Amino acid sequence: MTLRSIGLFVIAALFEIGGAWLVWQTVREHRAWWLAALGIVALGLYGFAAALQPDAQFGRILAAYGGVFVAGSLAWGVVLDGYRPDRFDLIGALVCIVGVGIIMYAPR
Repeated sequence: MTLRSIGLFVIAALFEIGGAWLVWQTVREHRAWWLAALGIVALGLYGFAAALQPDAQFGRILAAYGGVFVAGSLAWGVVLDGYRPDRFDLIGALVCIVGVGIIMYAPR
């Protein structure tokens, strides 16, 4: 169950961050309009990936996903935009990932 949940968080992050990045490329970098259209589709798919989480609590899923989004966004920037996170970026991302673990996987 935990591995499925983590996998869905990764898929959701790829769709949401990737979709937003494609829209960014169109608007800010003056790339082709169809990249924004693909981004919009990816953003819609993000919603489905999040809805497939095994936990039934919407608020918990989206709160935890926020931490995945923070860390994933920094990683995306490193890989695709050459972003160099500083130690505070890395500490903040680590805090967020610890938060994900507490919110989603702490014994209840």
